[in-house]
Amino acid sequence: MLETIVERLRLKGKALLPVVQGGMGVGVSAHRLAGSVAALGGMGTISSVDLRRHHPDLMARTHKSKDSSLIDMVNLEALDREVRKAKALAKECGAVAVNIMRAVSQYAAYVKQACESGADAVVVGAGLPLDLPELTADHPNVALIPILSDARGIQLVLRKWMRKNRLPDAIVIENPKFAAGHLGLADIEQMNDPMYAFPRVLEETREVFKKLDVEKENISLIVAGGINNPEQVKTLLGQGADAIQLGTAFAVTEEGDADIRFKQVLAQAKPEDIVTFMSVAGLPARAVRTPWLDSYLHKESKLQAVAQERACSEGFDCLAHCGLRDGVARSGQFCIDRRLAYALEGDVDRGLFFRSSEKLPFGDQIRSVRDLMEFLLQAVRVGVPAHA
Repeated sequence: MLETIVERLRLKGKALLPVVQGGMGVGVSAHRLAGSVAALGGMGTISSVDLRRHHPDLMARTHKSKDSSLIDMVNLEALDREVRKAKALAKECGAVAVNIMRAVSQYAAYVKQACESGADAVVVGAGLPLDLPELTADHPNVALIPILSDARGIQLVLRKWMRKNRLPDAIVIENPKFAAGHLGLADIEQMNDPMYAFPRVLEETREVFKKLDVEKENISLIVAGGINNPEQVKTLLGQGADAIQLGTAFAVTEEGDADIRFKQVLAQAKPEDIVTFMSVAGLPARAVRTPWLDSYLHKESKLQAVAQERACSEGFDCLAHCGLRDGVARSGQFCIDRRLAYALEGDVDRGLFFRSSEKLPFGDQIRSVRDLMEFLLQAVRVGVPAHA
């Protein structure tokens, strides 16, 4: 056990360990994982997407239903349950956040529900959350955290929010070269651009803070993507980051909310098994080349060539813009909700398994959240509380 706590992430007056667990849907990061991270003093994150899949009674109510209003309603109920369960598990320690993709159709409703259910923070990626201050105006104690990839995007959000007399409480700086799931890029070709390197973005962001005169506002900077060892953590904190965020490494912990087979697929994937492709959301995404994804990629160009508008196969239009439903040829041509749900259940043959590109801290081992946090923080002498 490490004794001395020398680095802290500060969020709405709370002092947290500088480790954030990223949000992962469908259902991969729900109350058990998020609550466990928060209980140890970090920030755990629930992914808001289609959480009904963790609740048999809610699934029974929507079984084979194509009633979008019903499905949306039960998903809000599921989000409420998950936030409250995570908060109970955390026992007033750490922070419980909700991650909401700007690209989902129920974005605004999820934001409001997260706040009403008692989330400590709302984290938004997959699009610019320019309207987040208005949506959360009645909940000033909820921390607002956009996910961005470069200083230009950060400056844009800051300028827009400043006109509304609001600033982010923290910003997640995600490097698309390494991150899992949906990446904040318009095109895959941009992925290796040096403008996304952490040292550069951190330095340029501090310059933006200076330029906009917000240096004294204590906006925490959280770096995400490709982080897997204590020396990296020490270096990044030394370069000006206030915390680090990991997704895949937490997804494969014992407390992760997905099936054990899901964790095994991620943990056992080799570098050559990980691919980047266009998602139905119109964004590049990174995942493990499992049987379904391999088959899909072989016929992707043919499917895109015949893309046309069609009704949502799941009946609730989960994305505001869906390449399959809307017939967008350059986007993916598959149902992302169904594929991610298969992955959550551990269906290796049919699931879509999002994963980061780098090796995991414990290789193919499945360890506890505590083990992971203590390992990551050992080089900066930050201790996980013994009583948690």
